[in-house]
Amino acid sequence: MSVEMLRKAVFDFMPLPADAWTAFAACWLPVTYKRKQIITTAGETERYLYFVNEGVQRIFSLDGDTEATLLFTYTGSFSGIMDSFQLQRPTSWFLETLTPSSMLRISYTDFDQLTLQYPVIERFVRLGTVAALSGLLDRHRELLTFTAEQKFRVLLTRSPHVLQLIPQKYLASYLGIDPATFSKLLHSVKL
Repeated sequence: MSVEMLRKAVFDFMPLPADAWTAFAACWLPVTYKRKQIITTAGETERYLYFVNEGVQRIFSLDGDTEATLLFTYTGSFSGIMDSFQLQRPTSWFLETLTPSSMLRISYTDFDQLTLQYPVIERFVRLGTVAALSGLLDRHRELLTFTAEQKFRVLLTRSPHVLQLIPQKYLASYLGIDPATFSKLLHSVKL
């Protein structure tokens, strides 16, 4: 498992002093999951924060037979149900692997101790959380105001690689559009 990939992601966002990085890096342990494995179930409290070395995951909700995909995580990104993890309260979301996944994870206990002991790590987490919230707010605006074609164009402009990584039915769910509409857009929209 690549702690170096974790280091690059952290330092690209905000470099940490050597002592803080050493303590932070020491708390991450490797874990692997099979394809289509539920890691966190709605009703549970997220116990870990993950860093994805390899694989694709999604966070989704389930309302009857209807799934709504909130977010995808993949190589080089953090994963987990962040609000449940940081607030230590049950989630209404599921975290599932879409492909076999190799990750690093840190427990809430270690995370909490690090943020108390190293203010720079607490600052890193706070700024990272705000950056993630900003992205979700932008996406929420898009879901509320954009047409299906606009949502499709934004997705492919921002993340063209997802077409090779993620099945179309999950991308359609992420955009809040019907899979048939997604398929039509895939064949008709030129970027």
